[in-house]
Amino acid sequence: MTLVRFIARRLVAALGVALGAATLVFLVARLAPGDPVDIYLGEQGLQVDRDRIRAERHLDAPLPVQYAYYLKSLADGSLGRPIRQPDRTVLSLILDRFPATLRLALAAMAIALLIALPLGVFAAIRRGTLFDNFAMLLSLVGVSTPAFFLGPLLLLVFSVGLGLFPVSGDRGLTSLVLPAITLGLALAAMLSRMTRSSMLEVLSDDYITTARAKGLSERRVVWVHALRNALLPIITVAGLQFGGLLAGAVITENVFSWPGLGTLLIEAIRAREYDVVQGCVLFFSLSYVLVNLATDIAYAVVDPRIRVVGRGK
Repeated sequence: MTLVRFIARRLVAALGVALGAATLVFLVARLAPGDPVDIYLGEQGLQVDRDRIRAERHLDAPLPVQYAYYLKSLADGSLGRPIRQPDRTVLSLILDRFPATLRLALAAMAIALLIALPLGVFAAIRRGTLFDNFAMLLSLVGVSTPAFFLGPLLLLVFSVGLGLFPVSGDRGLTSLVLPAITLGLALAAMLSRMTRSSMLEVLSDDYITTARAKGLSERRVVWVHALRNALLPIITVAGLQFGGLLAGAVITENVFSWPGLGTLLIEAIRAREYDVVQGCVLFFSLSYVLVNLATDIAYAVVDPRIRVVGRGK
């Protein structure tokens, strides 16, 4: 029951955080310059049509009244309706785009872990060597290279120059490679440094010396005993970064015209689609908090001591 109560408390907190973020965006969106009705109708739009749409959207109502209608859209689960697609709900638009963002996030995380874990572990067990210095130099370059530079560079080399991958859009597995590498390399650089630091701390503990004295192979000592106990900080960083990926890798998705939530958010901001912007931010907030909750639960799987503490409370 302790774990159930813990999850329930975190879910309640998640709803509070998501509502607070969405409320903040509700206020900021209406302070931003530009009228969504004017953008939708253009210069040739008739005033009677402008007044009708504003009345239908309650944009002519006082701000508290608009907020009340916004809360109503949250309660019925629709999250509102976009001006340009009144027959669709914001939730349906988000759910249409979410699978693309999820695929990109999972692919980027897989690339990051496949690079970071071996690189960090080998750098730790070869501390001070040329390999260690080279690995940390690569990670520094990866952390320092922004996505808005790396993405177009990969496009120029592998899409425009060599023609190996599509330039933009979602055209299957090949379209996923370049955006996943763009996101995964930066994340791998951060995780490799964290893996190295955590492994160095664990390798100096007494139980590692005892395991070696018992005659265990170095491979088992490093990859089973040491790495498992070094995973907690790595899980923390990976969980936070994965939540960030689900929240929409806005820059990368727009560079590669990837049809995910990041692209949807930018399109909505340009069109001043208040309901879509608010719905995206609400969805991002919930995704981020739920991923953090999954990270906390993973702690108990990796480190049994956390489960013991949890039962004792």
